[in-house]
Amino acid sequence: MNKRIRTILQYIFFFGLGIFLVWWSIKDLSANDKSHIKNALTTARYWLLIPVFCFLLFGHYIRGLRWRLLIEPLGFKVSKTNAFFAVLIGYLANQAVPRLGEVLKCSILARYEKVPADKLIGTIILERMIDAITLLIVFAITLILQPHLYNDIINTFFSSPNTTREDKISGWILGLIVLGILIILLAIWMLKKKKKPSDIKGLIVKIARSIVEGVGAIRHLKKRKLFVLYTFLIWTIYLLGGYFGFMALQETQHYGIKEAFTVLSAGSIGMIATPGGIGAYAYLIQQTMLLYNLNGGIALAFGWILWLAQTAVVLIGGLFSFVAIPYYNKKRNSENN
Repeated sequence: MNKRIRTILQYIFFFGLGIFLVWWSIKDLSANDKSHIKNALTTARYWLLIPVFCFLLFGHYIRGLRWRLLIEPLGFKVSKTNAFFAVLIGYLANQAVPRLGEVLKCSILARYEKVPADKLIGTIILERMIDAITLLIVFAITLILQPHLYNDIINTFFSSPNTTREDKISGWILGLIVLGILIILLAIWMLKKKKKPSDIKGLIVKIARSIVEGVGAIRHLKKRKLFVLYTFLIWTIYLLGGYFGFMALQETQHYGIKEAFTVLSAGSIGMIATPGGIGAYAYLIQQTMLLYNLNGGIALAFGWILWLAQTAVVLIGGLFSFVAIPYYNKKRNSENN
């Protein structure tokens, strides 16, 4: 299959999944839930989204600084501003086409910093591996802080006495749809690559080995402690974004750091599931907050508010970076000359 056609089909699939999750999250809302949504959005403290916006923007800047540390062992020292602009442009591109941002930000940095783009691809892969490991740590911390959470999830969807038969059936249907999609994608991949079921084990081992190698690669960095510090700051900023987001609604202002860890865990999956997290982010946040007995309508409104804040950072920051980066480098080259 032509690569461009495959990319288009992938985008249509994931975007369609996002639209499906939007519909799924609102299809069962009662008139009372919709009234709660309207009231929550009307009385929200939107000015609190300003610190959330600043937190997230600063997090992207730290991400640019961390990327520079991965580039330094290649023998190149790139501008902090160019790295920051490239990161934001990459996130902006990912809003449209999944994974396009990784390629685009490498191309942009290669253009303005004279770094071979093919060498930058390796740093992106390593960066994603580190973030995946960090996300697993976030999951672990979430369950350590709230050991009851696993049982709450099982009880909510399968054995809660307050769960109606229709809710259980809907939960099973959604689960079966997701499982069916994963099985179909796996089958297509196996047919295309001519893989056998026994090859799946080898793939899992290969992924595990890659993770170990990714962690080991940090040892070769000149500034290992600074890299770990940047990683810690990035995810702490994401955590604080959710914590301050709680304060935006009167109905969620009593939640704290423990709940913010749960929101960070669920939201991270949502941002990965669909382009820019559309549909998936708000849906997963809604289902997460239901575990804390928050009204379904308010939980959905809270998820959309958080998603809009993050999307605003990407859209505004990405568009500004796209316009500013040529002017910045023109001025920089003039000063150097």
